[in-house]
Amino acid sequence: MTVDESEQKELLNLLLAVAQHDREAFRQLYQRVSARMFGLCYKLSAQQDLAEEALQDAFVQIWHNAGEYHGDRGAPLGWMLTIARYRTLDLIRARRSLRSAGDDMLKHLEDGRWGPLETRLQQAGATALTGCLEELSDTQRDTILLSYYRGMTHDELAQTLASPVGTVKSWIRRGLMALKRCLER
Repeated sequence: MTVDESEQKELLNLLLAVAQHDREAFRQLYQRVSARMFGLCYKLSAQQDLAEEALQDAFVQIWHNAGEYHGDRGAPLGWMLTIARYRTLDLIRARRSLRSAGDDMLKHLEDGRWGPLETRLQQAGATALTGCLEELSDTQRDTILLSYYRGMTHDELAQTLASPVGTVKSWIRRGLMALKRCLER
């Protein structure tokens, strides 16, 4: 039996015990897989608070549904990672729908922490990227930032900026090409 097979067998035994509401087995299961599950949640969301919430929700779901696990659903770890993945995607979608409810709602949700864009800017060439962003027209810069920072779709941008969708797409495309040329200098 390989290491992976033995690990999967141990996880299966823990899941079977969790199905019987064994709290110690649940604690051990959490210790064994929570770091990997959190890594997946964080990779998908790029937001620590969302990843933590998704991880917690996934383990609640595992606690309640461990008895429904069957080997034909894949390896135990794969089954648990799938739960975490779908829970993360559900939370991302829920937050997006809140964002599309309007800027007034966003002001109430804002907590003052840096978002993914600011973090990335600081980590990887913030000065160069900021300088290149400043070289763009206001319209190009705004559409790119709204698209990537707030996750707005082309249709949402067109509605927000009161412009045709094709125009918005052109602003983004031309702005991204200009950013690429600037960063390659």
